[in-house]
Amino acid sequence: MPPSFEPLIVLSQGIELHVRQRHPSGTPAVLFLHGWLDNSHTFDWVLEHLPDTWRIVLIDFRGMGRSAHVPFGGNYTFADYLLDVESTLDTLGLSEAHLVGHSLGGNVATAYAAARPARIKSVTLIESLGPTGGSPDGALDRLRGFLDDAQRPPRRKSYPSVEEAAARLRENNSSLTEAASLHLARYGTEPAEGGYVFRFDPLHRRRFGHGFDEAQWLAILSAITSPVQLLSGSNGLTADDARVRARLAAMRPAKTLTLSGGHHVHMEQPEAVARALEHFIR
Repeated sequence: MPPSFEPLIVLSQGIELHVRQRHPSGTPAVLFLHGWLDNSHTFDWVLEHLPDTWRIVLIDFRGMGRSAHVPFGGNYTFADYLLDVESTLDTLGLSEAHLVGHSLGGNVATAYAAARPARIKSVTLIESLGPTGGSPDGALDRLRGFLDDAQRPPRRKSYPSVEEAAARLRENNSSLTEAASLHLARYGTEPAEGGYVFRFDPLHRRRFGHGFDEAQWLAILSAITSPVQLLSGSNGLTADDARVRARLAAMRPAKTLTLSGGHHVHMEQPEAVARALEHFIR
């Protein structure tokens, strides 16, 4: 029987992160990073097919899943998620680890691997090639949007059932299967007056005041020294255009693999993704 997961609390700049760990004495150590507004249970089906001897660590980013929200008056920035990764590695005594990130989690894995090359042994990106900063002429609109969003009170919409919440997830991501959306909703909602609400902090829906431009992100990609594997869904978000080709050239992935599926391809093809992870990490 596979070893069970132990729930832990990790403090990241005073914010309590919900962390799960399996086989703390195992090797290699692999840290999984989920996507925007998702939670660590997005990887559950992949983990069923990975070796029991591996040390598996999963975190819910601040303000998502079961992790705490920022205090009143706080905000979220991309760099905060790198602090969540570093705090988790430090607290668990991990001097080095392999990173696996989906979507936003992949962007975080990319940036952290570039900033802390000695700590990262490999990076696997699932449907993730970096943020879209937009053109320079959109910078002013981004700032205005950030200020406008800050004037709107956060709102958590209630759904009559977990199934209705799952249906909402599929509205936002048409490639998400019914089974996957229900799994994410089960672990991503909590009971509230009128039904169920998503656990993530609604402040995450506010626009950032700034972002990386393309030259900055290419510099980050070029700084990665650990081996990189890129897994994509055939119906996912990764397009074949000049921007993508430039990013691939900067990152120089050791392996690329396209599997049948959408943006959450790891939930559609968990065994195939697990095989790719095991082969690459070994």
